Amino acid sequence: MLGLAVTTHLYPRLEADRYGAGRLTKIRAQAVSGRSCQQVAERLGVPERLRAAAPQGVGQNADALVRTERVLASVIEAVIGAVYLANGYESTAAAVVEAFEPEIEQALEHPVDFKSALQERLARRGDVVAYAVSAEEGPPHDRVFEVIAEVAGRRVGSGRGRSKKDAEQEAARAALGAMGA
Repeated sequence: MLGLAVTTHLYPRLEADRYGAGRLTKIRAQAVSGRSCQQVAERLGVPERLRAAAPQGVGQNADALVRTERVLASVIEAVIGAVYLANGYESTAAAVVEAFEPEIEQALEHPVDFKSALQERLARRGDVVAYAVSAEEGPPHDRVFEVIAEVAGRRVGSGRGRSKKDAEQEAARAALGAMGA
């Protein structure tokens, strides 16, 4: 429901038939990412509500969980699903677009896809980037990954993130920075 609502909102704005579906896909993916869902959840006060509703005796565990991107993204998606079941597509889609408007605008103004940019730059000179997880830290619900970007066996960048995908984006950003991009 989240992806559909945002795609329906973006399609006419991006002239996808003129600029290609790839641009729409990248911007939509950024606008509905786990990070975006976390930002919406925080803006709507979801962490505070979850803490308040937590059973007695789980204080620190509840606090740790309601700070994680994965949990907050899952809660937002569950809430969107419940609202859809109760109110139907039209009103839910409008509410989703309104709630995600800052993330949609951010994705439109500053699309973030360092991996594609690095891949395209390297392809011009016949190189390929490979990503490898070099470290994982923290408990499963609050994991941090470190990823290394390598070209021809040479380390060109590294990055950290709460997901492998985020860490890869950071590694690609670092690699582009090192290349002067």
